[in-house]
Amino acid sequence: MARIIRGFVDSGGYQVHFRRTGENGQGTPLVLIHPSPGSSRQLEGLMGALATRGVACLAPDTAGNGDSEPLAMPRPEIRDLADHAFAALDALIPGPFDLYGSHTGASIAMEIAIAQPQRVRRLVIEGMGLYAADLQSDILEHYAREIRPDLEATHLMKVWHFCRDQFLFWPYYNRTAAGRLPDGLPDAESLHDFTVEVLKAMRSYHLSYRAAFRHPKRERLPLLSVPTLAICSPSDMLYSFHEEVADLIPGASRATLPAWSDPDFHTVTAEAIAGFLNAEEDQT
Repeated sequence: MARIIRGFVDSGGYQVHFRRTGENGQGTPLVLIHPSPGSSRQLEGLMGALATRGVACLAPDTAGNGDSEPLAMPRPEIRDLADHAFAALDALIPGPFDLYGSHTGASIAMEIAIAQPQRVRRLVIEGMGLYAADLQSDILEHYAREIRPDLEATHLMKVWHFCRDQFLFWPYYNRTAAGRLPDGLPDAESLHDFTVEVLKAMRSYHLSYRAAFRHPKRERLPLLSVPTLAICSPSDMLYSFHEEVADLIPGASRATLPAWSDPDFHTVTAEAIAGFLNAEEDQT
């Protein structure tokens, strides 16, 4: 497993926490932006698999998630989060970089690539939801609720069940046979780590989530001008949108990943990403 270095950078008066593998000067770095409601902690397995393929990785916690400070605004949008993330990346990476995003991170990464095509060399999108109006409305009302501490500590169980049930149902609050997801739970250690990351940002995790649910992805995806790969696993609750996402991106490549429960998931995902990032060099 590659050694993962952690640090902070100041961005516009806010502290941004990040994880990093590889050395400066090791080729074009890959920035990875995590899904909600967790943090870059959930990307460590993928970062390790990419590091064995010579890919230097940098993964920030998005504003209001993990150990990064939330923005001082009651309703940030994805472009606010993208501008803030890019300011931190600009301080950490002086030149071009590749970009990967998953779920909420995919929306943030997409907006960075649209706004900064001269800095983003290649883009990878893993999992993105293109919700119909009725599902979008239902999710905005019920999915990312505000959770506050209380003296009975019910907030601890609320976060635990929220994190656990995301692996079992879609949406997580549809705890029925019809809402059941194909894979089971991750191992106890991974679920614990996930829950701890959400607990750290419990007061603000919902802001980026709700921004992602509001984000007009169908309008924005066709504006991408950098080479893009769309990937997704059949285990992903957003897999039904995979082909439409790829179709909306001009000239996009696409790939299907193995099940999340596959022990080789990170290895295969890293191979797909590294192959796409190195394709230009292979052709010259």
